[in-house]
Amino acid sequence: MKVLAYLEVLDGALKKTAFETITAALSVASASGGSVVGIAIGASADAVKAAADYGLADCLIAKHDILAKQSASAVAETLAQAAKAENADVVLLPASSTGKEIAPRLAIKLEAGYAPDSVALAVEGGNVSVTRPVYAGKARLTVKITTAKKVITIRPNVFTAKKVAATLATRDFAPSLSDSHVKASVSSVSRNQGKLDVAEADIIVSGGRGLKGPENFHLVETLAGTLGAAVGASRAVVDAGWRPHGEQVGQTGKTVSPTLYVAAGISGAVQHLAGMSSSKVIVAINKDKDAPIFQIADYGIIGDALEVLPKLTEKAKAIVQR
Repeated sequence: MKVLAYLEVLDGALKKTAFETITAALSVASASGGSVVGIAIGASADAVKAAADYGLADCLIAKHDILAKQSASAVAETLAQAAKAENADVVLLPASSTGKEIAPRLAIKLEAGYAPDSVALAVEGGNVSVTRPVYAGKARLTVKITTAKKVITIRPNVFTAKKVAATLATRDFAPSLSDSHVKASVSSVSRNQGKLDVAEADIIVSGGRGLKGPENFHLVETLAGTLGAAVGASRAVVDAGWRPHGEQVGQTGKTVSPTLYVAAGISGAVQHLAGMSSSKVIVAINKDKDAPIFQIADYGIIGDALEVLPKLTEKAKAIVQR
């Protein structure tokens, strides 16, 4: 199988998800005796060179004035044209907010089977089997895509990027686009500088209503800063206006799969569990011993988060400073 890997770009550089997508694409290609070609939009040839460290040997750099508008429909059309030009059987994208917006459009254009939010991939007799969480993360479903073309998104932080040296060749790709391909465009982007995105962070410290008020969230921020982690929040906290929506973890927020997830003062509503249950190690802090979060936690601390967090931070600082 030939796999087209969409390499997501931010501020002209490849995002962490790009390297994870390459690793997943190489696994599919290796299992099927195929090859991988990447495609990046909004990055220079020099910026894409980092992909060579993860085994990518061939990459398209899409260029067109319309792509500067960051229109999901225009990007989907670009990927569709690239997939047809390269005769790709599989298109892999990250299950980021951008990937989730592009992938369904792309699947329709290619008349492809579509499987979102994959946490495992396997090749069986020319078909790709995809394992993905269902029922708010309570179960996993394995589906086989039997269509000629296949579009798959992969959950961030699940397919650990593996370094495999390669010699990368880049090629310019000029899609045929017009204003008709722009259904909506991005006029401006505002983001918090210096803050890690929970969707890509390897460690996340999240806070819930158990913190009792926004004035206590500095305890979460301090522990996160010590661990080099991103700050997350439950829906209840975001709805209350304590934290921005960009930090919300859960079914209506961001789905995360970090190596370590610390839930402080979060009871564990099913919507929250759906967004973080695939984390590799979960530490829960809650004074209610019957809180649902303890059912999926690897380590549980029964106690008031306001008292436990400072002690955890103190211990974490001692370890980091060694």
